[in-house]
Amino acid sequence: MTFKRIFLSISNQNLSDWLNWQNQLHGQAIDLGLERCRSVAERMGLLSPPFTLISVAGTNGKGSSVFMLEQIYRAAGYTCGRYTSPHLHQYNERIVINGETITDEALCASFARIEAARHDGPEISLSYFEFGTLAAIDLFFQADVEIAVLEVGLGGRLDAVNILDADAALITHIDIDHIDWLGDDRGQIALEKAGICRPHHPAVCADPNPPQTLLDFSRQQHIPMLYAETNFKMTVSDKYWQWQQGTKHYANLPLPSPATNWQIRNAAGVLALIETLQNHHPVTENALHEGLQQGQLPARLQQLDTRVPCLLDVAHNPLATRALAETLSGQPCAGQTHALVAMLLDKDIPGTLAPLLAYIDHWHLVELDVERAAPASQLQDYLTTQGINNMTRYDKPRPTFLQLQAQLSPQDRLVVFGSFYTIAAVSA
Repeated sequence: MTFKRIFLSISNQNLSDWLNWQNQLHGQAIDLGLERCRSVAERMGLLSPPFTLISVAGTNGKGSSVFMLEQIYRAAGYTCGRYTSPHLHQYNERIVINGETITDEALCASFARIEAARHDGPEISLSYFEFGTLAAIDLFFQADVEIAVLEVGLGGRLDAVNILDADAALITHIDIDHIDWLGDDRGQIALEKAGICRPHHPAVCADPNPPQTLLDFSRQQHIPMLYAETNFKMTVSDKYWQWQQGTKHYANLPLPSPATNWQIRNAAGVLALIETLQNHHPVTENALHEGLQQGQLPARLQQLDTRVPCLLDVAHNPLATRALAETLSGQPCAGQTHALVAMLLDKDIPGTLAPLLAYIDHWHLVELDVERAAPASQLQDYLTTQGINNMTRYDKPRPTFLQLQAQLSPQDRLVVFGSFYTIAAVSA
């Protein structure tokens, strides 16, 4: 079949058709490397963006940090684009321009431009994620945004987002995740994430315990990295928090949502990055206050006002469940704490569940309806080795959630975690 026939057969399809086709196009769902994506971007004229580009990498806190950056810059009057992944319910959630989720029509038009560029010369294969990243960049060009904030998908150095040179980079928290691609050494993982930084361009690390490899790399590559607790600090009170870097000081800042120490650390990194760009994109203290009060991304310690109080969290690695455990510890429950959990097979199941063992009274285990799903029996086997007997296995997340909401006491609480897929299935 000729290219023309192939292209015409999909160029007028709807968004679902495009996404299904992208999932089948490339042989590997995750294929780290920049050459293919960069080549298509070059054909499309996307490699020299007219907007300020901020890239955000990290094991946890990326999405929340991207959201806060976008909200603060919008409060300061700038036109902004936001790119995050994965999505919870609709693919469109990944790309937001000036506070508006991108439309199906705009996405399909962008995909058609990318598809044309893929064949403008020797054919270049692209993964599902690379299509989405190119679409985000393309649509930010189309919208003439002033600032674009992009979340790295996996790692940093070889992630598709890194085809562009970031004007400023933020590294959030660094921990072990995606072992099959990034390894199981925190120092090496930090280097992969540092790959989004560029010499002589501002960068911030919000992790208060950065690996030595990151410090060495930044110095060797002439990256003016600012570090939490070394270059900037935060202090927290009941209703406010304060941020300080040298003589620069912000007092009585509103607590972000959720108002946890982890989220405030994310916010501190965000403020540090904004300060590095003040000469180019001034932000007033009023804009900081307004932006910090603009809510939160869904499923990040999200409280649901349901019959049985519910906490939704996409926590799927040990660092994230340590943060979740800290939240549960600080919010005692009158009844029992129940966990509804489903995970992916390639995650560190023992390491992810371990921080929560002391806080969960009963475990409700389900299996996701996706190819990479971990069997509920695998979660059960680990809990059994830890002496846990209070657990029940179910078939599907959503019916289980509804059943628990009907059966548990309103004095109890239900914690749902384990994967983006878990939250999406429960809240469908």
